[in-house]
Amino acid sequence: MLALNGYVEWGGTDPKVSWVGEFEKTTGCKVSLKSYDPSRDDGAGVPAPSSFDVISAPPEVAGRLIAERKAAPLNTALLPGYGEIPKRLRESSAEDGRVYGVPYLWGLNEVLYDSSEVEPDGADAIFEDEGPVMFRDSPLSLADAALVLRDRGARIKDPFKLTPDQLDAAAELFDKPDKRVFWSDPIDVVKGFATGSVRLAQATPYHRDVLSRGDRPVRAVGDRPVTGWVDSWLVSAQAAHPSCAYRWLTWTSSADVQRQASAWTGFAPANPSACTGRARRVCVDYRVGEPGAFKGVYFAVRPADYDQWIARWSQVAG
Repeated sequence: MLALNGYVEWGGTDPKVSWVGEFEKTTGCKVSLKSYDPSRDDGAGVPAPSSFDVISAPPEVAGRLIAERKAAPLNTALLPGYGEIPKRLRESSAEDGRVYGVPYLWGLNEVLYDSSEVEPDGADAIFEDEGPVMFRDSPLSLADAALVLRDRGARIKDPFKLTPDQLDAAAELFDKPDKRVFWSDPIDVVKGFATGSVRLAQATPYHRDVLSRGDRPVRAVGDRPVTGWVDSWLVSAQAAHPSCAYRWLTWTSSADVQRQASAWTGFAPANPSACTGRARRVCVDYRVGEPGAFKGVYFAVRPADYDQWIARWSQVAG
C-alpha cells in the first residue's frame, strides 16, 4: 500500500500506535507499506497502478487516478462500514454514479490569529496584513483566495472551478512574497505562533486546539465559508490482491481504526462512531456529528485544469 505519512501506523513510531499488526493477524493479509508525498504530484508523480493495491489519496491525487482510470470503481456492498460515513463525505470520491474511494480522514482550513491581539475584520485579512503570515503550501490554497474574491463580488460559485482570469486574480492576492511563509509540516504553524514569528496563518481547527492548550491562545477569524478536503482509500485498477484490498478498506472504515488515526493525525474521522476516547477532542474541533458540521465547507476536488493551478502556485510560492 501507498499512504500519506501518519495514515498507516504499525508501532514503529510509538508502540501504542498501531492498527496494522492486528489487521494482519485478523485477516492473514500482509502489508507492505510505502509512504509518498502528494506535493510531488507535478503531472508525472502519480503512482503507476501496478505499484500498489491500495492508496490513501488526497483529492488532487484521487482525482487524477480516477480520471486516468488508475483507480477501480468499488462495490460498496462488500464494505460493511461504508453506510456509516456521511453522504457528504462519500460524494467526494464518486463520479458518474460510481464510487472510487472510501473516506478516511477529513479536514478544513481556517484563518487563525493570536487572540491577544485585535480580531481582524475577516478572513481576507491574511491577504491584506503586512505579515508575516503563513499559508499551506498547496496549489489548492488558491481556492481560499477565490473565496475572498467571491466575497469582494467575483462571480465564483465553486472555488475549485475557476476561469483563467479568476485563477490569475486568486494568485495575485499572494502579492507580498517577502511577507509570506508557506508551510507543509503542520508543526511549522505551531512553532510560528509559539515564537510569535507569524501574525496570521491558514491552518486547521486542530492547530487552534493544540495552541490553546499550550497557553498560546489563538482563534479563528470569522467562521464559514471555508475550504476543506477528504482523504480516501482507493483500490488500484491493477490490484494484485483485491481481496486484501477490500479487507483493508473495511478495516480502515471501522470506528476503532478511525479513532486511532484521528487521534494520531489531528484530522476528523469520516466515521462519526469513532468520536470517543482519544479522538473525542478532535471531533469537537471539527464539529463531527453536529447538524452543521459541513455547512459552508467547500470540499476540494482536483480542478480540471490542475496543471494550470500548479503553474500559478509555483509562481506564488516558488
